[in-house]
Amino acid sequence: MNDVDSLTATAVDAIFSLEGLSLPHDHAQALQLALCAALPWLQTDAIAAVLPLKLAPGDPDQGLLSKRTQLILRVAAHRMNELRALAGAELLVAGCRLRLDDPHPRALRPMATLYAYKVAADNDDEFSFMQDMEKELTELAIGGERVCGKRGQMVLSGRVQSTFSLMLHGLRPEQSLRLQHFGLGPHRLLGCGVFVPHKSATAV
Repeated sequence: MNDVDSLTATAVDAIFSLEGLSLPHDHAQALQLALCAALPWLQTDAIAAVLPLKLAPGDPDQGLLSKRTQLILRVAAHRMNELRALAGAELLVAGCRLRLDDPHPRALRPMATLYAYKVAADNDDEFSFMQDMEKELTELAIGGERVCGKRGQMVLSGRVQSTFSLMLHGLRPEQSLRLQHFGLGPHRLLGCGVFVPHKSATAV
């Protein structure tokens, strides 16, 4: 089995449809806590990641869930049966209730362009962030062109965590799958460093 086949077989995106009304815009840590309470193995699983939820704007504090909002967990393929046990379960996330539907798996796709909505950074200096990313990408033997995007922030246990969006394009298939499998930086369960396919290099 080659590198592409191995990584495709190892990790999948488990997609849950959601029923709920709203969530705070800064909900990542509350969602992590709720998921880890239901699935304790998430805390130590090297592959596990939570993709950022897409919310409608709502008001300054709360975002709205639409019927198309999905919870997506990136996990080892053998975890799917454990995730199916959550079908019909309710999570309480920052006081908001989310009901999970039965999940279905989606294989990782070796797209040439990948995008991460947020990658954790040591500070808000773009130059030092890109230096750190270059080191990690070199260790993973990942080439392609890098484009740093929007600076952001999230609150973790009362402190501010800086983030940047990041795009890579011109990736070979094995590099694309390797980056989706391993990600970049810490806080994968908070949606950081998790890469998804993108159609073009204009999103950043």
